[in-house]
Amino acid sequence: MGRGRQKAKHTKIARELKAYSPSVNYSALERELGHPDTEDQYVDKWADQYADEDEDELETA
Repeated sequence: MGRGRQKAKHTKIARELKAYSPSVNYSALERELGHPDTEDQYVDKWADQYADEDEDELETA
């Protein structure tokens, strides 16, 4: 494809993308990104079984 045809095709695509405005459901987006009402704290169930790597290095030094 020649440079003129290629540039015309890119220009056409750019115009289509510029004019494209999808409908956005802002309430669903807010629910997805927002914080949940119940504040469940993350609990590491393996934390008590294994020592931290940093603590191991301090003990051997």
